[in-house]
Amino acid sequence: MNIEILFEDGEALVINKPAGLPVDRPKRGGPALWDHIEQLKLGFQRPPVAVHRLDTDTSGCLILARNPKALKRFNKAFEDRLVGKTYLAVMDFEPSEQSGTIELNLAKISSAEKGWRMIAAKKGKPAISHWELLQTIGEGDRKRSLIRFRPETGRTHQLRVHALQGLGVPLLGDPVYGPVRGQNKGAPRTMLHAEAIHMTRPGKDPVSAYAPFPEDFIRAGLTAPETPPPPIRTPVSDDG
Repeated sequence: MNIEILFEDGEALVINKPAGLPVDRPKRGGPALWDHIEQLKLGFQRPPVAVHRLDTDTSGCLILARNPKALKRFNKAFEDRLVGKTYLAVMDFEPSEQSGTIELNLAKISSAEKGWRMIAAKKGKPAISHWELLQTIGEGDRKRSLIRFRPETGRTHQLRVHALQGLGVPLLGDPVYGPVRGQNKGAPRTMLHAEAIHMTRPGKDPVSAYAPFPEDFIRAGLTAPETPPPPIRTPVSDDG
């Protein structure tokens, strides 16, 4: 497997993480991003380190830091919400509106039967996702839509839960939060793609990358949208 490099400089890499490749080694073993670390050194002695996480099924933009000082600064940028991201998702429905904002606090629950998952809960951590409809195909009750999400927060499974509990339908192929309401799984993976990422850096050009439209989205009948502008985030003061 060849890992596509979307951005490279002395501090950072952005890769196009393939769907199905975990960032961290699963407890049960098996392939992981670390298996490709020699390829991703690109002449550096230190191995790059993932700054954030994408679910195993999710493809697209993943930032890696190339040295410990950069990792520390990048972690702080994520904590301070200075990293803008957009995602593309496939859902088997047509929303009644063209765009909107989902604000649902998220909490983690677990059970012996189903394992752990995230749910919307008033006492959970705040989570905000903006969305817009890009495309709908099909007729009647067989409609399929391409949705662009722009999360303000980065909670675990945020977009997957916001799709289900905010828009009322799971992401196509999601094995944890779907199928519901008689829908089939419908796809070999959760159809979520980290489309673009933009991280500002003091005194340096931003880390900015765009991941190409996935082949399996095309096979699902959808068409690549126009490349979006960089999802820039600016600091917000505590004063509001």
